[in-house]
Amino acid sequence: MATRTAAALREEARAAYDAFVKECPTSQLLARISDKWVGLVLSALGEAEQGSMRYSELGRKIPGVSQKMLTQTLRSLERDGIVTRTVTATVPVRVDYRLTELGGSLGCLLSSVKQWAENHFDEVSAHREAYDEAAATA
Repeated sequence: MATRTAAALREEARAAYDAFVKECPTSQLLARISDKWVGLVLSALGEAEQGSMRYSELGRKIPGVSQKMLTQTLRSLERDGIVTRTVTATVPVRVDYRLTELGGSLGCLLSSVKQWAENHFDEVSAHREAYDEAAATA
């Protein structure tokens, strides 16, 4: 039996990824990136004029996110290599977040989903009302 390199083994594993299989690690990644706070954080960072945003700016940009959820979301995104965190030693300390190249590729997709929701909310809302009316009379 021929020995395979670590790179060959990783490539074989990648080819075998199937998010429809419960135990597949890609399903965990899909669960992480489908979180609403992740989508909003990535969209906000993608729209940032300077390419980065401070923690407080993100908190103001994303209504309804608690400090705890924002911190957890940013930490998980940093761990996954989707955002970078830069600390500048000033008084007070300045912390900036920026999308990595990997995060930018994902941010484009999630910004498109955000845009779709904004563009089609009225249509979806009308369908919901019609469905609820039909269900109530049935």
